[in-house]
Amino acid sequence: MKELELKYGCNPNQKPSKIFMKEGELPIEVLNGKPGYINFLDAFNGWQLVKELKKATGLPAATSFKHVSPAGAAVGLPLSEVEAKIYWVDDLGELSPLACAYARARGADRMSSYGDFIALSDVCDVSTATIIKREFSDGIIAPGYEPEALELLKDKKKGNYAIIQIDPAYEPEPIEHKEVFGITFEQGRNELNIDKDFFSNVVTEKKEIPDAAKIDMAIAMITLKYTQSNSVCFVKNGQAIGVGAGQQSRIHCTRLAGNKADNWLLRQSPQVLNLPFLKDMKRANRDNAIDLYIGEDYMDVLADGEWQKVFTEKPPVFTREEKDAWLAQATDVTLGSDAFFPFSDNVERAFRSGVRYIAQPGGSIRDGEVIEACNKHGIAMCFTGIRLFHH
Repeated sequence: MKELELKYGCNPNQKPSKIFMKEGELPIEVLNGKPGYINFLDAFNGWQLVKELKKATGLPAATSFKHVSPAGAAVGLPLSEVEAKIYWVDDLGELSPLACAYARARGADRMSSYGDFIALSDVCDVSTATIIKREFSDGIIAPGYEPEALELLKDKKKGNYAIIQIDPAYEPEPIEHKEVFGITFEQGRNELNIDKDFFSNVVTEKKEIPDAAKIDMAIAMITLKYTQSNSVCFVKNGQAIGVGAGQQSRIHCTRLAGNKADNWLLRQSPQVLNLPFLKDMKRANRDNAIDLYIGEDYMDVLADGEWQKVFTEKPPVFTREEKDAWLAQATDVTLGSDAFFPFSDNVERAFRSGVRYIAQPGGSIRDGEVIEACNKHGIAMCFTGIRLFHH
């Protein structure tokens, strides 16, 4: 198949629309449903991300994409009991490594992942499909599907779930093109290889960066490579826990990603784990309630007449002091930035969310101030020398 006609482009009024190859055949096969223009943008960006994560770490990888940026990305490390509970998979028993990767990718920021497009580095197995089956999602791309897994997925969205199989051996041309306003842009593809050696230039007083943190650095930078810029990514234990994408200001990226990382940690607190939800509440409704409960608008879910719709009894307010005490435990978080930090305020905000390792390009006229802030907080920071903008 050389081309595939689509229903419309980014919006319903943008017709005609198609994807096609100038030479050769498309490296994909649509096994079910009718993926749209944005679906394919998410699918192809997501596939590149998980393919590179697998190459860098040797572990199965998954990402949850929304609006051409990852809401979450992770590799297949086992889940703790608490992680399984906050990702709503604690009732599924033992999960495959690929299923753990997707549970992490989906679970990091469940509000943003709602209605995601999924990319998997490996053949989709039944364990992974079982998780996907119960979540609200638009579609998936993977190099293959176990027969039973494929049947589970085909049943989603009344049989209209978008399922794409991609040829894992496909390699694009080294030069890529893009049209804007009728004008063609051309550039070499970003073929940068990111591995543990990428982080050897440590510029702070603290020099030691353990292998686990270097893996998290690789996850952060590969995730950023396919995130709309400006962007900052917080990572812990093999998964992105906060992505701040598409902000004009670097500190706004850091605040956004840091707030998401804080929410990820707050969801693991006893106050949230023990919330008395009504029986048979849908996961999306629980996610919305938790987001309100741990945020500043908690009365939207605790007000009289509202809490009865969600809980069997009214939970106490999760006070600012209690939240601060819980967040004070955060440590060993890794941060990646797709461009240099222009001011030290980024380090100060990152430290409050437990960041102890930073990877960034360097090259700011205020690098000295940024390094000094890291030294003050005992943070190890490396300069990669490489910017990772993606538009």
